[in-house]
Order: sequence, then structure tokens, then C-alpha cells
Amino acid sequence: MRIWLKDSERRPDPEVVETDDRKAMLVGIVLWVLALAVLLLFIEPLNAAGNLWWLWTAVAGLALGLVGLMYTHVRHGKRSD
Repeated sequence: MRIWLKDSERRPDPEVVETDDRKAMLVGIVLWVLALAVLLLFIEPLNAAGNLWWLWTAVAGLALGLVGLMYTHVRHGKRSD
């Protein structure tokens, strides 16, 4: 298998596909909110088992999802101008 191709042997690059990543981000955020809600329901046994870090994982996932959603929202606005 050759790694380098001559320019004459290369196929043209595919066209850029425009996607709206905000929908996928929203699905992920909703799943993190659901996970956080379930973990808050079982906070007593969670704390007793020493797995309280699960709760903070859901909080971090939710926070990162919101930051990502804001970033993609701004990026989508700049792209459509």
C-alpha cells in the first residue's frame, strides 16, 4: 500500500456536508439531566457506597454539554451569515 499519491492520481475531495450539531448536543444534555435526576433520587445509598463522584460526573457532563451547546450555537450563527 502506498502512502503518497501523485496529484494526478488523487481523487477530488468530497463536498463539505453542512450539519446542525446542536440537535445532537441537546440530546446529550437531556440524557445528562436524566442521569442527574436519577442520581439525586438515590443520593443516600450513593453516598453510603462511596460513589458520590457519579453525581459530580453527571454535573460535569451537563456543564460541558451546555458550554458545547453555546459554542456550537455561536458557530452556527457565524456560519449562516
